[in-house]
Amino acid sequence: MAEPVEVNRAAVLGELPHGFLGRRGGISTGVVSGLNVGLGTGDELAAVAENRHRAVEAVQPGARLATVYQVHSPLCVTVAESWPDAERPHADALVTDRPGLLLGVVTADCAPVLLADPVAGVIGAAHAGWKGAVGGVTDATIAAMEALGAKRGRIVAAIGPCIAQASYEVDAGFRARFIAEMSDNGQFFGPGQPGHFQFDLAGYVAHRLKTAGIGAVEPLGLDTYPDAERFYSFRRATHCNEPDYGRQISLIGLP
Repeated sequence: MAEPVEVNRAAVLGELPHGFLGRRGGISTGVVSGLNVGLGTGDELAAVAENRHRAVEAVQPGARLATVYQVHSPLCVTVAESWPDAERPHADALVTDRPGLLLGVVTADCAPVLLADPVAGVIGAAHAGWKGAVGGVTDATIAAMEALGAKRGRIVAAIGPCIAQASYEVDAGFRARFIAEMSDNGQFFGPGQPGHFQFDLAGYVAHRLKTAGIGAVEPLGLDTYPDAERFYSFRRATHCNEPDYGRQISLIGLP
């Protein structure tokens, strides 16, 4: 029997079609074995397409998937209809108010963020790596949702599987960039090896969301790095000298 697709859900998003997926339930083999949805991997395109289909069917059967060409930016696009993979806009977040569209972001340690104002019927999805997070990708997503009629105080957000502080060692120069942005960003860096620190990406993203004034934030607390059976991880693949790494997808839609 085929392994089912694992769908991690957030209480704050209620009954909206959504899910933070991992590597379970796919057909890819080798170092990217499982539900690899990364179009930029060396995986067979037919396998990636089938994995994406399985992901959609596990979250909102029959929905039309919309993803972007992610570039670690604060750019957000408003989606009225899905597009062919070859025509994906360069951005790191999407918003829509159209039922039947399933917004997706792919990650392999970066933080996936799913957002919704259920009253207005407006949703968003953001890929928040450290560059996008400090650059304001979640702020741009909230602003784009407001342009569609969402109210900031009603927006709720969930942060899915990403690399956790215990697994994310960074150097002093990395920390200095955040401190230069805002002095109290030092709270997201714990002690590490000499000259290094442990960065709390999920904590930083949650702080940005809360500071923006949205209604509620739910971090799922799932660490991608140590759990090779459930999640892909760029940093783990790098430390293991693997030639490639898979990507997992996080999805949200309107019924």
